[in-house]
Amino acid sequence: MIYPKIPLAQTVIQLCKEKKIKHIVISPGSRNAPLTIGFTNDPYFLCYSIVDERSAAFFALGIAQKLQQPTAVVCTSGSALLNYYPAIAEAYYSDIPLVVLSADRPKHLIGIGDGQTINQKNVFENHILFSSHLKLDIKDENNIPEHEELPIMKNIEDKLERFLGFQKDIQTHNEIEINEAINNAIINKGPVHINIPFDEPLYETVEKLTVKPKATEITLKEKPIDPYIIQSCLEDWNSAAKKMILVGVCNPNEVEQKWLNELAEDNSVIVFTEATSNLHHNSFFPSIDQIIAPLSKEEQKQLKPDILITFGGLIVSKKIKTFLRKYQPKQHWHIDKKLANDTFFCLTNHVEAAPNQFFEALLPKITHYVKSNYRDIWASVKQKRLEKHKQYLKQIPFSDLSVFETLLQSIPKNYIFQVGNSSAIRYVQLFNLNKTIEVYCNRGTSGIDGSLSTAIGCAVVSKSPTVFITGDLSFFYDSNGLWNNYIPKNFRIIVVNNQGGGIFRILPGNKNSDNFDTYFETTHNLTAKHLCKMYHVEYLSANTVLQIKNKLQTFYNDSENPKLLEIFTPRILNDDILLEYFNFIA
Repeated sequence: MIYPKIPLAQTVIQLCKEKKIKHIVISPGSRNAPLTIGFTNDPYFLCYSIVDERSAAFFALGIAQKLQQPTAVVCTSGSALLNYYPAIAEAYYSDIPLVVLSADRPKHLIGIGDGQTINQKNVFENHILFSSHLKLDIKDENNIPEHEELPIMKNIEDKLERFLGFQKDIQTHNEIEINEAINNAIINKGPVHINIPFDEPLYETVEKLTVKPKATEITLKEKPIDPYIIQSCLEDWNSAAKKMILVGVCNPNEVEQKWLNELAEDNSVIVFTEATSNLHHNSFFPSIDQIIAPLSKEEQKQLKPDILITFGGLIVSKKIKTFLRKYQPKQHWHIDKKLANDTFFCLTNHVEAAPNQFFEALLPKITHYVKSNYRDIWASVKQKRLEKHKQYLKQIPFSDLSVFETLLQSIPKNYIFQVGNSSAIRYVQLFNLNKTIEVYCNRGTSGIDGSLSTAIGCAVVSKSPTVFITGDLSFFYDSNGLWNNYIPKNFRIIVVNNQGGGIFRILPGNKNSDNFDTYFETTHNLTAKHLCKMYHVEYLSANTVLQIKNKLQTFYNDSENPKLLEIFTPRILNDDILLEYFNFIA
């Protein structure tokens, strides 16, 4: 087998292997050649070559998001590294283990005007779990660089001895740093950055490893919850007649079904879920905006919870945020191993545990259900909203809302469903999804950038087929996501093209002006047709519900290429239909 000659490159690669980092996303470059040589010549690794670093990082994010295992991205020096930042920020706020391996120039070549050189040390310091700047190997005893400020050697023996000593210290330092970085990504679930300086020559190889780095063990022990905390929660739980559980982004099967069933039996508990929660029960309350938006002030006061329990990632619904910030519960408990966001400005308790761990510790100790009609009242509201929802959809013309109703009903069972941000995820929130469908969305930063690349990365490692539904701006913004050779044949893309950022028409402001069209909505006449031709994606289009239904009949069938369905909706009409929707269901 072929290895890079540089010991530092060998060290990074071997420790990635020891830590079971299998998926390596590489962007072509020269300074990262030692890493590329090592990763691509070892059959253990699954390597992907993606030119655009921004897309590459989101592609890796999609892999890590689906597998919940660390995925590495490898780039050359200079501005290439900065293109990783959007995906790193998403990984940071979504607890996704992403390992960034950036090649760098030696210290003496930084700040002198050398090409492809920036200050890479700690460049992601505000959005990274751990940042490490490794030390450059000393190439040989006759080439101890002056910039390292080593002492003057008086004779050859002394020089050789000191050289070996310094190289050993450097090797030890680098092994410690790499181990700590990767362990952080695995244990604390988030992005880490390892900056790796390489000196030329970069392309030399050897047939035997010259270093054998040691991997430190990773201990993933579940920290027990303090019994006092459980007892305190239990006392408050038993006395509260109105308890609301609000669930954000969760991985599928994150909470055992038996605990969900137990919560559903308690009339004093309501469970609000979002599409990204991946939790299902007939007694739970999905489609939050549909239920919350039409409530009167009197109803909101009446339905304000005594205790609010939250867990999972960030919440999509602005309406539930407004409700709980205005009508704050007496107590807000957040269940999370890492941190607790004070989203509603009333946080009283951060239980440092996984949701499953918390419910396993709490629920078996509950001896009685407090008498309450809290869930019954909410259930009545839910039923009324659902009936009005169905009535409204029967009478509206062709629009984004009617399109999403048709699309979401069409997704086959057991599919992976990746959703674009902005209006796409908000429309999805208004409908109930089949419980066999796994839902993913980049809600850490809620940006439209990188959604397509993330979906493709997820699809590459998914056993089930993946469908990605997005708006036009998000799709075109990340069209480089199609620039790779790894898109599965069963990958499906649906672009709802309303010729601009339609979500901005829902917001307050003058919507009928050239200024708004140009700088807010950013209207356009682009289509995905020519992109599909360039990237060998089968293209379909539709302009009516009937056309959509006809195309969907074969859309999910097996094919030789991925498929994209582009649906054109009326730009001016969509916002009025959505705004009237909330008036109607009230």
